[in-house]
Amino acid sequence: MKTTKSTSVGAFLAVLLAARVNGIMFYLEPNSQKCLKEEVQANVLVTGDYEVSEAPGQKVDTVVKDSKKHILFQREDVLHGVKEKKFSFVTDTLDKIEICFISHVPSHQRGIKQEVSLIIKKGIEAKNYEGLIGEAAKLKPIEVELKRLEDISETIVQDFARMRKNEEEMRDTNEMTNSRVLYFSIFSMCCLLGLATWQVLYLRRFFKAKKLIE
Repeated sequence: MKTTKSTSVGAFLAVLLAARVNGIMFYLEPNSQKCLKEEVQANVLVTGDYEVSEAPGQKVDTVVKDSKKHILFQREDVLHGVKEKKFSFVTDTLDKIEICFISHVPSHQRGIKQEVSLIIKKGIEAKNYEGLIGEAAKLKPIEVELKRLEDISETIVQDFARMRKNEEEMRDTNEMTNSRVLYFSIFSMCCLLGLATWQVLYLRRFFKAKKLIE
């Protein structure tokens, strides 16, 4: 029974972490631009590794912006032989980032489409525990793993807190909407009753004026 419970917890953690890694591959047409949007939470480390297939004479620029068009990362002329093809930054608020790849082909050359692969990591998966934490704090392997599990636990708690907050906001919005619909319905009925009463009185006066009724 304990083994089944541990397996379930491990599967849950694996699904949670897998949701934080997004990989995609697409083709970029010559002299074109393709942008991808990704929603990120506040105070989260975001890293991206990308590869661009080789095309003689062609250049590909990479730009990462937030929803306010602030440039978070920019690199020009991403060629096949460049080793450093990655970006990283920490978000300040909940936002949607836009990752754009822009193709440039000389006017005298006929371009070909290039293959672009991109892997985005967020949160725990974006951290290099062995390389960064291990060297900085001189931690042993078991201590590094414990640190990783601690961060995973903290992330899970934060996710549950965020989901609870979103649920409360949605419930408040639902209750507010129901109240507004109820008040609007009452107001509409009052208007209809008032209009119907005015119409009856007006017709009565009209028919009396025409001496059609007493």
